[in-house]
Amino acid sequence: MSSLLSPPARTSDQVSADLRHRRPLVVVATLGGIGAAAATLVVCLAVGVVGWFLTDAGAHGAPRDALRTGALAWLMAHGSGVHVSGTAVTVVPLGLTLVVGWALWRIGNRVGDSISGHGPDADRIGDGERDWTVPLATGLFTLGYVVTTIVTASVAGTAATAPSVPRATFWAILLSVAVGGTGIAVGSGRAAIAVAWLPPTIRAAATAARFTLLGWLAVSLVVLLGSLAVDFSTAANVMSQLHTGAGESVLYTLLTATVLPNATLFSGSYLLGPGFTVGVGTLVSPHAVVLGPMPMFPLLAALPDAGPAPAWAPWLVLLAPLAAALGAVRAQRRHPTTRWDEGAIRGLAGGVCAGLAFGILAGFAGGAVGPGRMADVAPYALDACVRAVLAFGAGGLLAGLAMTWRQRRSEHAQ
Repeated sequence: MSSLLSPPARTSDQVSADLRHRRPLVVVATLGGIGAAAATLVVCLAVGVVGWFLTDAGAHGAPRDALRTGALAWLMAHGSGVHVSGTAVTVVPLGLTLVVGWALWRIGNRVGDSISGHGPDADRIGDGERDWTVPLATGLFTLGYVVTTIVTASVAGTAATAPSVPRATFWAILLSVAVGGTGIAVGSGRAAIAVAWLPPTIRAAATAARFTLLGWLAVSLVVLLGSLAVDFSTAANVMSQLHTGAGESVLYTLLTATVLPNATLFSGSYLLGPGFTVGVGTLVSPHAVVLGPMPMFPLLAALPDAGPAPAWAPWLVLLAPLAAALGAVRAQRRHPTTRWDEGAIRGLAGGVCAGLAFGILAGFAGGAVGPGRMADVAPYALDACVRAVLAFGAGGLLAGLAMTWRQRRSEHAQ
């Protein structure tokens, strides 16, 4: 008899909510990619114009030059690099890249929510039905973002600045797929379905890796800011020697903030032991510091003094396994286990993955920042990656076993 009953009438609110999640996929995803690119590009253009007025009140150049500068800054966040007076500047301002990534995530999440009603539902996906909603949306989202990037590079680039269109395109694809695609998967609910099918060990190891990496970046940032605070007078002296006005100082501080994530990765490489270079023939590590003439840049005040390192500096390498141990402890509190093998695998795998992730990020942090010696300013990313894998893996393994012992003891006590 129940099969003969008519289904309950749907209210207008239910219909509206259903339509809101079934918007045209092709249009929404493509426009989402274009919007994600335009959102940060417009901000950079506006900052370029404001900076033009702050520096000389618009006495020199034209608004189009300011707009071109803002567009080039946006392209540099995508790894394009530029040429300044014939010198290649290839360093990526990762602070600006983080802003770009945040915009991609937010808009990707909204795109995913708008198309979440397309494709099979969770039950049909669980039965093995293929779902192409997220891959198709990610592809169209990436297409819109990449086309906007190429058009921007073509319009803003000149023979003198020569931004690299292939590099900008590669970074645009990478960011769109990795960040925007993840946002689409989360917003559409597909990520939750996929994560539910993962074994608990993989989910726990991923949590440990996330906590370890974020913890290490926090430690690196604290050490960097502490070093800068200790020698803040040098940074202030550099600013005074630049003879900048109030507006120019604000603009210069903003530009410095765009490379703060780069400096954080340099700091992390230093704490791991390999260190980094701030010019050809230089070395900054816990064992020795070899410097030459440095450019006038406030963040360089955080560098240690040249010469033999203090006796306590080599002990800084112990911070890495401690950070990994803390990350493994936090992860195992969230995902407890009483099996020795589970505890060991989670801690070890989480530490190794965090070490690999840090090595990849450190590889993006360096580049050429000027002519001559300044063509080589970068962390020793490969060595730092190896040290991070070993240190994080060891710390995570020991902490995983220790937490397993504690949780087994608590279970037996009950």
